[in-house]
Amino acid sequence: MKILITGGAGFLGQRLARKLLERRTLKDADDKDASIEQVVLADIVEGMPIPDKRVRHIVGDIGDPSFLKSTIDANTDSIFHLAAIVSGQAEADFDLGMRINVDASRQLLDLCRGLGHRPKFVFASSVAVFGGELPAVVPDSTALAPQSSYGTQKAVVELFVNDYTRKGFVDGRVLRLPTISV
Repeated sequence: MKILITGGAGFLGQRLARKLLERRTLKDADDKDASIEQVVLADIVEGMPIPDKRVRHIVGDIGDPSFLKSTIDANTDSIFHLAAIVSGQAEADFDLGMRINVDASRQLLDLCRGLGHRPKFVFASSVAVFGGELPAVVPDSTALAPQSSYGTQKAVVELFVNDYTRKGFVDGRVLRLPTISV
């Protein structure tokens, strides 16, 4: 099994990679344990080295279609899409937030669609899709009502993931993460 982690040099990407490597297997499309053969960490910077021969670091801008295309191939089974321009920066630089958070995400989904084998696609979203105060428990039926560019961008990609999954192009999942401070 080949896994791609965008944002692989970041706080979450590094921890996810280490956990996956530690597990050694992941469920495949048939829900069977498959051996993890390669983990590709794609990011704008290389990040901390992970001493494991299954790890491949690739450095580039996921907003660049040619770089993004180099991160994925017919053998890619699972994608963890963690790369993002975060809240404050997405608000301050609208165009950059849209290019990375929305445009690159859609390009990545289209590349997955082109693989023809419905890879697993896990998207790291945010509670910013809700905006404002939240109840102690947020049910799935809670309406999206972002109050920032970042929240809007994350909501747009959530809807993309849902639609690409509905159409059978990917086997998608959306995880809404709380604010993470490092």
